[in-house]
Amino acid sequence: MAQPSTTTAPRPDSHSGGHVVLGYWDGEGIGPEITPPTRRAVELALEPSGVTVTWTRLELGAAAFAATGQVVPDATLATVLGSGEDAGLDGWVLGPHDNASYPPEAREQLNPSAALRSAADLWANVRPVLALPGAPAPDLDVVVVRENTEGMYADRNMVTGSGDLRVTRDVALAVGVFTREKIRRITGYAAKVAQGRGGVLTVAHKSNVLARTSGMYLEEAERVSAATGVEIRPVHIDALCAELVSHPGRHRTIVAENMFGDILSDLTAALGGSLGTAGSVNAGDRHAMAQAAHGSAPDIAGLGTANPAGVMNSAAQLLSHLGYVLSFITTSVWIRDRGGGRALPGRERGDSGLRGRGCHGGRTPGRSHGGGIRRAGGGDGEDPCGK
Repeated sequence: MAQPSTTTAPRPDSHSGGHVVLGYWDGEGIGPEITPPTRRAVELALEPSGVTVTWTRLELGAAAFAATGQVVPDATLATVLGSGEDAGLDGWVLGPHDNASYPPEAREQLNPSAALRSAADLWANVRPVLALPGAPAPDLDVVVVRENTEGMYADRNMVTGSGDLRVTRDVALAVGVFTREKIRRITGYAAKVAQGRGGVLTVAHKSNVLARTSGMYLEEAERVSAATGVEIRPVHIDALCAELVSHPGRHRTIVAENMFGDILSDLTAALGGSLGTAGSVNAGDRHAMAQAAHGSAPDIAGLGTANPAGVMNSAAQLLSHLGYVLSFITTSVWIRDRGGGRALPGRERGDSGLRGRGCHGGRTPGRSHGGGIRRAGGGDGEDPCGK
């Protein structure tokens, strides 16, 4: 069994003994079926190292809005971020949100995922894919490093309100934001990931059209290449999508702006077996959040068929980011061996929320058509996807 590739920049080796406090939100849709067993998986993964876990419940989403008028209440942000001598949480596990079903007033606010990424400055979204047996691209082993706080996603680019603007009834504008500081930060991080994965960094861009914005990715990639020796491979985003289909082994580490990274990571997840099994961690200088790449799949919520592999893989990445590397490896290999439908920790086969058949025609949550992946919504910011 091949072990999962390194998915984050190097961090300290695994701890021995101790205690960790993590936050959690079970989420909406299938979330309450897949997040509780994930918490149990985290506890079991840390047990051999003598590490215990205290879980802090976070109030978010539709229920929080009904109680407070806020999708992400101020009290929740205070718990996550801390204040004064309270440093807040090191990490948390976020279940999927179904903001498409929120009342109109709630949909005007940032969804739980986007709000937490912004407030905690979770600027690196790391999405690895190691192909599952029987996947369309069985040799795929890639990590997409996505800038998480600006770019083409206009809903999070303004101090107040949205950058998705209606000028007249028939004319609309979307404000994209690209800053050298954040591009330099993400390309530097991606270069560290690439150093452990063959030393080549693919840069997704469209500088032939967006010369001043997307072009900054090329400028900063060339700078980090000169500083680190990492080889830079610039590829237009459209050509890169085609190459991932026709030559999936050609690219090992990819850095991209927000929207490009979102698209690429969904594509690689589908090629690697299923969007429903893809893990994802959102990391910043101080905090980190585990959140599966898939959505809330309301069409199968409550049926006991949702596969928790995606959020479990995300939690495994969180453990690695926090320094529990052996626990990350143990969890990732276990999920790969058993997460596609066999019994999961502390449960019997067939228990609610623990049955799923991944890329082999089952009911794994996701947004793509085909390959047995169930549709759960449309684009980012107005659907049940955990973007």
